[in-house]
Amino acid sequence: MTDFPAATQRARVRVPLRFNDGYSVNTELVTFHGLADGQEHVAVVIGEPAPGALPLVRLHSECLTGDVFGSARCDCGPQLREAVERIADRGGVLLYLRQEGRGIGLYNKLDAYALQDQGLDTYEANAALGLPEDARDYTAAAQMLAALGITDLDLLSNNPDKAEQLRGLGVTVRDRVPTGVFSTAHNVRYLRAKVLHTQHTLPLAELTELNAG
Repeated sequence: MTDFPAATQRARVRVPLRFNDGYSVNTELVTFHGLADGQEHVAVVIGEPAPGALPLVRLHSECLTGDVFGSARCDCGPQLREAVERIADRGGVLLYLRQEGRGIGLYNKLDAYALQDQGLDTYEANAALGLPEDARDYTAAAQMLAALGITDLDLLSNNPDKAEQLRGLGVTVRDRVPTGVFSTAHNVRYLRAKVLHTQHTLPLAELTELNAG
């Protein structure tokens, strides 16, 4: 287990969410003091787990292009929408983490997009820019969970690194629950790269077939 300074809850505010497809849910947004990276991460508390049940938790990295503008080059927007409803069904928390572009920032992400248009995949493009394939660190996420009193959880994610980092930070991840597959003609190479480079739990054969088509 890695030691890290404690964070504390700063404020809680009720925020009803409304999505373009008509789905709505009431939530509480929680802000924090003392997060290790100094970023303004937010916890979205949705519902209440049944007695004795573990909360369902999603670590969602901010994606302006996907979450806000509906970009078809990634699957972030649909994953966010799915996560909110699945967490509402079980009770849990979505941690919205300010880690645009797997931690490299918005401008660098758009530069990487330009290189992807020249044939590189998402990880190769980061490397060509002299940046890490994935720069995300989940210490702040572990701090947020501790401040919320969550020590045991089921993690909604296709990414094994998220579970491994949380476990290394002392969080008990019982199960890693896969998200849906949200493929488009514009993001299938991106999804395949996530399987090949970072072992995301996505159907590689199906994505290969779509890419070939």
